[in-house]
Amino acid sequence: MVTASTRPVEEVAAMQHTAEQEILERLRQAVIQADAEAVESAAKESLAAGIDPLRAIEEGLASGLREVGDRFSRLELFLSDMMLSADAMTRGVKILRASISEKREVTRSGTIVIGTVSGDIHDIGKNIVSALLTANSFDVHDLGTDIPADEFILRAKQTNADAIGLSALLSTTMPAQAEVVRRLVETGERARFKVIVGGAPVREEWARQIGADAYGKDAADGVAKFNQLLSHRGR
Repeated sequence: MVTASTRPVEEVAAMQHTAEQEILERLRQAVIQADAEAVESAAKESLAAGIDPLRAIEEGLASGLREVGDRFSRLELFLSDMMLSADAMTRGVKILRASISEKREVTRSGTIVIGTVSGDIHDIGKNIVSALLTANSFDVHDLGTDIPADEFILRAKQTNADAIGLSALLSTTMPAQAEVVRRLVETGERARFKVIVGGAPVREEWARQIGADAYGKDAADGVAKFNQLLSHRGR
C-alpha cells in the first residue's frame, strides 16, 4: 500500500526515470540524424543528470547507430549517411568514456585491434566498422591507417585482443593483409588471434587464400563475422 509519506519519493523517482529516458532518446536520435553537436550536448547532459556513462553509450549512442546500420543494410541510407552517424557517435563516446573509471569492470563482447594495412591511408570503411563494433559492446583499439604488420601483432598482444581486423582499400595493399597473417604464423601467435579481412577489393577467395578466419563484405557483415567468431572463443 502506497502511503502519503512514500508517494512523493516514488513520484520523484518516476520523474527522474522519465527525464533520463528523454536524454537517452535525444542521444539516440542525434546519432540517427548524424547531428554531432547534438550528440555532444546530450552526452554532457547525460553526465550532468547522473546517468551511467555505459548506459548512455549502450541505450543512447549505440542504439542509434545500430538503427542506422539496419537502415543501411536495407538500402534506406547512403554510405555517406552512415559515415556521418558513425562520426557523431564517436564524438559522444569520447565524452562519455572519459568519465568511466579505469578500475570499473565492464562486460565486453571481446577485444579487437583494427586498422588499415601498411601502404594504405584510406579509413572510411574502417572507421564505420570501428564505430559499429563499439556499438556492439566490443572493446575496440583502432590503430588508424598505414599500419605495419608487426604493429598489429604488438598491439594485439599488448591489449590481449581476441581478434585483428585488417582493412585494405587498394588492390596494391592487399598483400599487406597476407603479411600480417604470415607474421602471426612466424611468431607462433596465429592460433591466439582471429583475423578478419575486408575492404573494397577484398573477396572471400582472398581471405581463404591468405589463411584469414573470415571476410567482411561490408561494415555490417564485418561486425556479424566478429560476433560469430568470438562467440565461440574459449577465452
